[in-house]
Amino acid sequence: MSDKRIPWDQYFMTQAVLLSLRSTCTRLSVGATIVRDKRIIAGGYNGSVSGDVHCIDEGCYLVDGHCVRTIHAEMNAILQCAKFGAATEGAEIYVTDFPCLQCTKMILQAGIKKIHYLRNYHNDPYAMNLLKRMNIEVQHVKFTDEEIAAVSMDKILNQD
Repeated sequence: MSDKRIPWDQYFMTQAVLLSLRSTCTRLSVGATIVRDKRIIAGGYNGSVSGDVHCIDEGCYLVDGHCVRTIHAEMNAILQCAKFGAATEGAEIYVTDFPCLQCTKMILQAGIKKIHYLRNYHNDPYAMNLLKRMNIEVQHVKFTDEEIAAVSMDKILNQD
């Protein structure tokens, strides 16, 4: 008997994609899911500090080409773990876009052992070197046409 369910990596990445839909950034919507022992322990998306104005409402606050208002998805997920007391040591992170250098360093310091990403995004050479030196596994998650069809909202909403 074959298992027709969506594979774990695509399942968790779909959660990150879903989280990215809550992003308040107008430049790039990113989502991140932290997983330990095949259980989601936290999720985050890029957006403003809770209670502050959002880029979708007032535009990005750019300094040197970067929005300083936005907290990255990876940071929001790791901070959620800190806020609610969930250990990140040995966990894995699924992120829609390859982490920036600062997020890569934060992921390493948090003890996360594996990074799964959907899209390349300005992959920083120093971040790549750090990940290699620290023996952090990095996996590019891809979806087959069948897996994309399995998570299609049209299919989900029209299951008669």
